[in-house]
Amino acid sequence: MFRSDVRRYLSVYLVMDLSGHEGRSALDIARAALDGGVTMIQLREKKAPLSRVIEEGRALRELCREFGVPFLVNDRVDVALALDADGVHVGQDDLPGAEARKLLGEHKIIGISAGTIGEAEWAMAQGADYLGVGAVYSTLTKGDAGAPIGTGLISEIKQRWPHIGMVGIGGIDASNAVPVIRAGADGVAVVSAIVRQSDPRSAARQLLGEIQRGRS
Repeated sequence: MFRSDVRRYLSVYLVMDLSGHEGRSALDIARAALDGGVTMIQLREKKAPLSRVIEEGRALRELCREFGVPFLVNDRVDVALALDADGVHVGQDDLPGAEARKLLGEHKIIGISAGTIGEAEWAMAQGADYLGVGAVYSTLTKGDAGAPIGTGLISEIKQRWPHIGMVGIGGIDASNAVPVIRAGADGVAVVSAIVRQSDPRSAARQLLGEIQRGRS
């Protein structure tokens, strides 16, 4: 459903777990963020019991369907299958994209992380529908993100594979999103810039405005 046109859904890509923030549940945050213009959601939950991931993940999936945006699962192809998610996002050390494709089928989205041009080459060979490139800026959200790489790799990938979908990830918020878009990304993947804000709806709306400004 979404795979053939995935680039249009990459503008404001929310990556979230189930922990909630400041009394808001993950579902509350997701709904507010979608109201504010989030265009894709990825569930990246590493700690919660699988039963909870399935239960709350199903609610997130239904919410995304209500808003007409893709819902992806990080790493866990089995969870993506159980939830009938719209795809998965895998890292360089996770199940290879080509193997994920065999399990999920041709109509699902496969996103793959890349932090070097060599990793981008591997991701492309694995049949990635889009690349998550970073960490662009310094981030505390993902402990294994590595040192920030800036926007140069995004530009290099854009020149080499102009038609691949691409999001910058890592330390991005409304204050620094524009250079990521101007380097060639279709959008930005964020966690704290929306999830950790007191008003996720407003944060998402502001970020979308900066994405649009970056394209102008």
